[in-house]
Amino acid sequence: MTDTPAREAGPLVTGAEIARLAGVTRAAVSNWRRRHEDFPGPAGGGAGSPLFDLAEVRAWLDGQRKGREVSVEVRLWQALRGRYGDDMLGGLLETARLLAGGEAPERLPPDIVRLARSLAEAEGAGAAVTALSERFTDSVRRAGSDQVTSPRVLRAVHHFVGEVTRDATIFDPACGIGSLLLAVGPESGPRRCGQESDAVRAEFARLRADLTGRTGLRVVAGDSLRGDQWADLTADLVVCDPPVGEPDWGREDLLLDSRWEFGTPSRAEGELAWLQHAYAHTAPGGRLLIVLPASVAYRKAGRRIRAELVRRGVVEQVIALPSGTAASHALPVHLWQLRRPRTPRDALTGVRMVDLSASDPDGSLEPAPDRTANVPLIDLLDDAVDLTPGRHVKDLHRDYAVEYETLRRELAEQVGLLAELLPTLLAGDGPSPLDGPAVSVADLARAGLVEYGDPEPVSISDRLDTDYFQGFLRGAAGPRRSASDGRTLRLDGRGARIPRMDITGQRRYGAAFRALQEFEERARRVAELSRDAAALARDGLGNGALAPDG
Repeated sequence: MTDTPAREAGPLVTGAEIARLAGVTRAAVSNWRRRHEDFPGPAGGGAGSPLFDLAEVRAWLDGQRKGREVSVEVRLWQALRGRYGDDMLGGLLETARLLAGGEAPERLPPDIVRLARSLAEAEGAGAAVTALSERFTDSVRRAGSDQVTSPRVLRAVHHFVGEVTRDATIFDPACGIGSLLLAVGPESGPRRCGQESDAVRAEFARLRADLTGRTGLRVVAGDSLRGDQWADLTADLVVCDPPVGEPDWGREDLLLDSRWEFGTPSRAEGELAWLQHAYAHTAPGGRLLIVLPASVAYRKAGRRIRAELVRRGVVEQVIALPSGTAASHALPVHLWQLRRPRTPRDALTGVRMVDLSASDPDGSLEPAPDRTANVPLIDLLDDAVDLTPGRHVKDLHRDYAVEYETLRRELAEQVGLLAELLPTLLAGDGPSPLDGPAVSVADLARAGLVEYGDPEPVSISDRLDTDYFQGFLRGAAGPRRSASDGRTLRLDGRGARIPRMDITGQRRYGAAFRALQEFEERARRVAELSRDAAALARDGLGNGALAPDG
């Protein structure tokens, strides 16, 4: 009996992406899953965020004749896009006001009013505003902006937050349209507090919560760093996806601020200002999860603050999220998790490092055992205080003995070959070839024997031996163009002269030059292996992974 080969896995999509594909709300997709037994089952993801096979979904939609007509939701979005253009958030706010109060705002055109009410009647006001929020988030992500928190970041924060009690206080000091603040914890119960510098986003976040039945949320407008509206608040859970790369975050006005518990951030370290602001609002025993650029883990300007964070035992774990998790770029971002100790004895003694940077951004967020490392605080307090997870995960899981023995064998092999490559050369018995007849590279080029390449001219004719030509070009015959500091940048072959010689003589010299070139390349490899072997041996002897023989 012949086994049937497994079908190659195709692209996977989320429920929200199915909704956009079919032109319906996400609630409609949830209804399809419940009502239709033949709806494709999950092909990946987790219970809270299942993923579906795109080909199976398309086949099901075609069979059910779903998505053949332009839905009310799509027509509403297109109408909003046509009316508001780049000010889509303003249009969403006006629509949310309509859905919340029933009265049509003056700025909202009649066609949008009609479509919004029609969508709310069919799906409910909460589903309508959720669908519009998801479309806005997706459009911003596709435009490469970090104006809102990406769905992948939301999923990661939700995963690592874990369980949140119903009586918890949750705080987001840079809450935007409320996505992160609403993504964690049970739907009802927690007290949710937020601050957002943009008044439009703040109001939309409030309306979004009201329309989706999220009670206990309060968002205020204002600059969190310069004008903290929650000065007396301490929260059980603080989540934050702060703005990045802001050169003017208010340092000069806040030099003596009491929030800088671990040191005053430099002008270039605004992210560490947000981290300390968020930590200042974390209650004893409470947690902080903050999304930061990967560079915050190693930048020299933040070393002193990182050292103090480590020394005080408040950093619980640093997670390198998969490339593509952030909305605006493909570079990896980190999720830092901090915990404020209840007492000095409650301080952490190590930091858990998790490296998911090479993982699928839509795949599992559970790390494999070889992708984590528990690093003692003392091992982090060196000159760099580098908290990049990949560095520590690699060091912990590397096999020093095998790696060292492999380097030794390759080094011995390369050294043995090195002596054989150095050509045997005899004492010359005549004038230098350069003292005899010679031809310029420019003439060779005009004759069609040479063309100017990058970084140097090359022979293109069997009348001019390539190794012969390159050997003299790189030697005394080839004047070099240099930088002002003396570093050689590249050959300036146009003014070089090459000795005239028959092809037999060229090949004799060419063989010697070729052997020298191979010798130099091998010597560079030997030097590289020597450095690597010495560094590995020194580290292994120091950390106990290697021991002297005998």
